[in-house]
Formats: sequence, C-alpha cells, structure tokens
Amino acid sequence: MKENTCCFTGHRRIPKKMVERINSRLYVELLNAITKGKTTFCVGGAVGFDTLVAKMVLELKQAFSHIRLHLILPCKMQYIDWTEKQKEEYKEILESADSVEYVSEEYTSGCMHIRNRRLVDESSLCICYLTSLSGGTAYTVNYAKKSEIEIINLADWMI
Repeated sequence: MKENTCCFTGHRRIPKKMVERINSRLYVELLNAITKGKTTFCVGGAVGFDTLVAKMVLELKQAFSHIRLHLILPCKMQYIDWTEKQKEEYKEILESADSVEYVSEEYTSGCMHIRNRRLVDESSLCICYLTSLSGGTAYTVNYAKKSEIEIINLADWMI
C-alpha cells in the first residue's frame, strides 16, 4: 500500500566524514516515518546510501518487528564490479530482506531508471541524500517531485 511505503535514493559515494551525520539524521527520519505509519521501506540495493539505509532498517526491525525491508533491484548481477566487502554486505542484506524484486534479469541500459521509477511509484514518501543536481539520485528525486510525493533530503540538514 503506497500510503504506508517509503523509498530511498542517494549517492553511491559518500564522504567518510559525512557517514555518521547521515546515519544520525536517517535514524531520526526513519523513526518519524514509522511513527507516521510507514511500514514498508523500499531500497534500491546500491552501494553507499542504499546500503546505509538497508542496514538501518534491518537494525530497527529488532524494535519494530512490523516494518519490512523491500529491495527493488535493477538486475541480478548489479554487484559484479563491487569490492568483496561490498558484496558481503549486499549478500547479508539480500538474505535479511523481507522481499526482493528485480526489474530485469540482466543489466540493460535502462534498468537503473526503471528501478528508480519503481521505487517512487510504490511510495508516498521519499527520503534521499541529494547533493548534486545530476545523476541517478537527482533523476529519482525529480521523478518523485513530478509524482507529487513527499521528499525529505537529508543533505538539507547537513549544511
């Protein structure tokens, strides 16, 4: 149900000095979302922000057993060029997620955009970490704006 669903989008590269601040703000916004009735949290499964979100949702499930982590992934081999550490984290997240859906069996030139639109189409709230006006995160946030869903940019709190 769209009204109970929140999606996330953010950059793959996050400066190490920002991770703690992002995690602190993300924690507050996740608690706010849960308090407002969000029960399903859709994540795209990329490295960087998506990984931070997925790990935190899984951590919060210990206190809020009714919430769900739903992964909407671009393709089955998205991790092919990742480091071993990133692949290990991804595997743990995949195994712990409540549900996983792939928008494409194999990588295609459009599978990332399809995944991003799917995240938004399922949601009534988008929590993002957007610091650049170009790229996949900007595309997804602009799509969320056009879709008229609520957007919370964690980067706005970092200034």
